Amino acid sequence: MNERTPIIAGNWKMHKTRTETRGLMRELVEGLRISRAACEIIVAPPFVSIVDAIEEAEGAAISVSGQNMHWEERGAFTGEISAAMLKEAGCSHVIIGHSERRQFFGETDEAVNLKIKAAIRTDLIPIFCLGESLTEREAGGTFEVVRTQLTRGLDGIRISDASRFVIAYEPVWAIGTGRTASPEQAQEVHEFLRAELASLVGRDRASEVRILYGGSVKPDDTRSLMACDDIDGCLVGGASLKSGDFLGIIREAA
Repeated sequence: MNERTPIIAGNWKMHKTRTETRGLMRELVEGLRISRAACEIIVAPPFVSIVDAIEEAEGAAISVSGQNMHWEERGAFTGEISAAMLKEAGCSHVIIGHSERRQFFGETDEAVNLKIKAAIRTDLIPIFCLGESLTEREAGGTFEVVRTQLTRGLDGIRISDASRFVIAYEPVWAIGTGRTASPEQAQEVHEFLRAELASLVGRDRASEVRILYGGSVKPDDTRSLMACDDIDGCLVGGASLKSGDFLGIIREAA
């Protein structure tokens, strides 16, 4: 068992109004009051619900993350939000490079790199997402894809504090499909990513960075995933929208 503190992060995507956010947060806070968690817990609500989530989480061990951000501090970027805006709202983390941003909004590795740099400058903890599509996996390209995403995403970045940098491996073929990578498949990629990270930032620093698995995670899958040496938590999608499922994943991660 490694000594890295596990993280369970819930990405709510485009779900939950402000009222629904408050309701779900109250259920999570109450559930955690009954059963203490042995891991860090993060939720990423829609932008308009961030303050509601933070207010409901007051006094509870739940951090709040943005789902995305622009790399510029300010400017004529209609519909975008800056790192400083997230920070002032009370966020501690920000998800960067999620596969849906790459797939549906044309986000490139270069844009991901700029966003990670902006997050670090603003003292936000980036949750840096990467992963391969089904076509890439079936063609045997998994390792080359994630190596390229990792290398380009971290270009020019020095990880000075590993506790403030998170990577999430999310095989695109397992997101929202109900298919979860087997523990063996996930561990194989996580181990590869840690070795590649060591070549970029050094073995000691790489051993401290937490690498999460994301891809249709459910309570029943969590314990076997968390038993793997290089899996340090989960980035949860659909199951984070129901307090019972999310709390179940948190309990199984302990």
